[in-house]
Amino acid sequence: MHIILKHPYFRRMITTFLFITQIGFCCVYFVFVAFNIKEVVDHYFPHNFINVKVYLTLILLPMIPLNLVRNLKYLTPVSLAAAALTVLGLAFSFFYILQDLPDTDTVKPVASWAQLPLYFGTAIYAFEGIGVILPLENNMKRPEDFGGSTGVLNTGMTIVACLYTTVGFFGYLKYGENVKGSITLNLPPDQFISQMVRIAMAVAIFLSYTLQFYVPVNIVEPFVRNQCEDQRTKDLASTALRIVLVVFTFLLAVCIPNLGPIISLVGAVSSSALALIAPPIIDIITFYPVGLGKYNWILWKDIAILLFGLCGFFFGTYASLDQILNPGIN
Repeated sequence: MHIILKHPYFRRMITTFLFITQIGFCCVYFVFVAFNIKEVVDHYFPHNFINVKVYLTLILLPMIPLNLVRNLKYLTPVSLAAAALTVLGLAFSFFYILQDLPDTDTVKPVASWAQLPLYFGTAIYAFEGIGVILPLENNMKRPEDFGGSTGVLNTGMTIVACLYTTVGFFGYLKYGENVKGSITLNLPPDQFISQMVRIAMAVAIFLSYTLQFYVPVNIVEPFVRNQCEDQRTKDLASTALRIVLVVFTFLLAVCIPNLGPIISLVGAVSSSALALIAPPIIDIITFYPVGLGKYNWILWKDIAILLFGLCGFFFGTYASLDQILNPGIN
C-alpha cells in the first residue's frame, strides 16, 4: 500500500491539485481587487463605460514587478501592511454591518438546496490554506513556534474561523439573499468610509497575492531551472516563469470575471481534493499495515470523509460552472 504513496503519479496528482488551487487563489485575488476598485470609480464617474477587464489590465502592470521578489523574508513588510489593511477594512465593515440589523426571522435560515453546492465550494476555499502552511513554516525564524496548541497555526486558524463565522452570520443577517461575493461590495457606495474600506481591502488583497503566488512558482521553478546550464540563464528563466504565471492568472481572471462562482469553483475542484479527498486516502494507506482501529473505525471515518469530499467535488463543480455559464439564472 505504501508503494502507492511513493508512486510518482500519486505525488504528481497532489502537486497538480496544489498548483491549481494556488493559481485559482491568485485568479480570485485579481477579480476581487478589480471589482472593488471599479465600485469606487463607478460612484464618482457613474456614466463611465470602463469594463472590469480594463481594471484587471491596470492591476497587472504593478503585479508583475511585485512578484519578481524571490525570497519570502523580503515580503514581510508587504505582508504586515496587507494584514494591517485587512484588520482596518474588517473593522469598518463591521461598523456598517452591525448597524440597523433586522430580526433573524426576516431572513431565510437556510438557502435552497440548489445553492448548497456553491456554499460548499466557497467554504472549503476559505479554509483551505495547506499550500502556504509549509512555506511559511520553512521560512520562519523559529519554525518550532508554528505548531503546538498555542502555536502560529492554531492561533491563526482560530482567529480566521471566528472572523469567517462572524462576518458570514451578520453579513447574511444584514443583506440577506442580496449578499455578494465579497461583503465589501454590499457596503454603501456613496459613503466615503465605505469607499476607503473597498480601497483598503483591495490593496490588502493585492499585496497578499505574492504569498499565494509563492507556492505555484516553487512547484514549477525547480524544473525550469534544471533545464538551464549557467546561473545567468537560470535566473532569466525564473524571471520569465514568474511573468508568465502572473499573466496566466490575469488571463484566467479576464475569462471568468465573476467573483462568487469562481471562488466556489476553485474550492470545489482543487481545495476539496486537497482537504477532503486525498487526506483520507493517505490515512487509510498509512494505517493499513498496522491496523485501522477497533471495528475498523479509521476506515469508516475516512470513507465518510472521502464520500463527502467527492459529493462536494462533483456537485460543487457543476453548480459553479452553471453559475459561470449562466450568470443570470439562479
